[in-house]
Amino acid sequence: MSSGCRVGDIAHGRAFLDATLQNPVTCTILDRFAQSGIEDWWLTAGCLAQTIWNMRAGRKPDADIADYDLFYFDPDTSWTAEDHVIGQGDELFADLPAPVEIRNQARVPIWYLEKFGLDYGMVTAASDGIDRFAYKTTAIGLRKKAGSKGDEAYRIYAPFGLGAVMAGRIIPNPVLPVRAVYEAKAARWQKIWPDLDVRPWPDMD
Repeated sequence: MSSGCRVGDIAHGRAFLDATLQNPVTCTILDRFAQSGIEDWWLTAGCLAQTIWNMRAGRKPDADIADYDLFYFDPDTSWTAEDHVIGQGDELFADLPAPVEIRNQARVPIWYLEKFGLDYGMVTAASDGIDRFAYKTTAIGLRKKAGSKGDEAYRIYAPFGLGAVMAGRIIPNPVLPVRAVYEAKAARWQKIWPDLDVRPWPDMD
């Protein structure tokens, strides 16, 4: 399990946290899931980056955010166990304006090969899923600890740093050969946030 970084221990940490907490949906998810009893979890991916880009563009913080990804790790890889957590999340976040997609990262290797035809590799923590995003820019997790206040309540996981997301620069992460996924999503993002600087997928041949 990655403990992440304190807000003050990562470059751009304060600006990142201040911006993401402008999104009331993000705040609600962090506050509520911190009480779930699950220790290894992260709110992650596009919802965090898109809040930043909305703020940069002078838009509402939650504009055009289709869903919110919440990763957790449980060594129990049964569908029943994951479905139970998903069901709890459905109740916990029923009043939110966008769905919260909750997934046990320990289960990803089970379905990833069938869906994408690729070996995902071993997973031992929720952060492993973040490491393998197709975009270094959105490989970020944010977590809140119940009972803590101020900056100490939050941890940030950003294996590639926060500079790219703060600058609106989309950088590929070719740890898995998913070029089509990268290009399709980057194109969709650029239609909504046209000032994004999208870097090309590297030629691996």
